[in-house]
Amino acid sequence: MISQEFDVGVYVDQMALLLDSQLRDEYRDGVVANFERIKAIAQLVNSFPLPEEVEAAPVFEP
Repeated sequence: MISQEFDVGVYVDQMALLLDSQLRDEYRDGVVANFERIKAIAQLVNSFPLPEEVEAAPVFEP
């Protein structure tokens, strides 16, 4: 299996094309920076081990 690093800049550019969104150059760096933050948070959440007996809740009740 080949390990590839996730390139946030490429992702943002591809999603802008896919969504037919006109991402202006002056906003691109901010969007990339926010996705970098989201990536860091997701890595932290996904690295937390869960026991096998944990089940997803079918309904959220506050």
